Amino acid sequence: MENLKIAMQDVASKIEVTLDELMPLTNLPEARVIEAMRYSALGGGKRLRPFLVLNSARLFDVDDKYSLRIASALEMIHCYSLIHDDLPAMDDDDMRRGRPTNHKAFDEATAILAGDSLLTYAFEVLADEKTSPDAKVRCELVKELAIASGGFRGMVSGQMLDLTAGDKPDIDLTTISRLQDMKTGCLIRYACEAGAIIGKASDDEKEALVSYSKDIGLAFQITDDILDVEGDANLVGKALRKDEEAGKVTFVSLLGLDEAKARAKELVERANQTLDIFGKRAELLKQVANYILIRKS
Repeated sequence: MENLKIAMQDVASKIEVTLDELMPLTNLPEARVIEAMRYSALGGGKRLRPFLVLNSARLFDVDDKYSLRIASALEMIHCYSLIHDDLPAMDDDDMRRGRPTNHKAFDEATAILAGDSLLTYAFEVLADEKTSPDAKVRCELVKELAIASGGFRGMVSGQMLDLTAGDKPDIDLTTISRLQDMKTGCLIRYACEAGAIIGKASDDEKEALVSYSKDIGLAFQITDDILDVEGDANLVGKALRKDEEAGKVTFVSLLGLDEAKARAKELVERANQTLDIFGKRAELLKQVANYILIRKS
């Protein structure tokens, strides 16, 4: 997987540069909120979602200069969600990516505003002509990201379900799968769907990418639950076993470790099969699906 490692590092480096350019430092009085935005958005991470955007778009020979803006907007949404998830009123975490969470590094009010700003700025970036010369494409990118991140059937709904999951000990596999599909899966799905949108994919090609993204999104969350049980906090970069302590239902608590691992493997295998329509061009997407099974963070 050495070529995958190099490819992921390349995307991560390009996203860092793009985000840095999109959020320049300022000496204006409101500089503190910009610093807080940059603290979380430029704070490293796997950059899995940007990787999926770029490599989905590359299937259709889309210039990276467009994909990088879409990927950066998506990463802003992801980082905003992490800032808010970590707040005392929600998951109450002190560490993220191996360093203090945003509200610990700054303060709660600044962290809330930084998250709000990342959320709204993402749509400004997508709506700009620099993201695509085609207004119809830009509108579709904005619409689908709003759906994926929103409160009716997107990420916010998933987070609401997650916050109340501890109060429902009888939660079943179907319910936890739906919860995680919204909380984690929606943004992963958007990453692949955005590549299809900017690439003006055929219906069959778009369907294949969406199907792939749904399966790897669920596999990602299952492995996240596995890491929470048997991972290394120093590698994961945050406190572990908090779900168990909070009494939350997870894939591991429902299925057990061995069955959870088998389920994740099955999902990845199915995801990769759906990409056969693209031939060898989808090799990196298949490799990143396999990486989900062995990741340590």
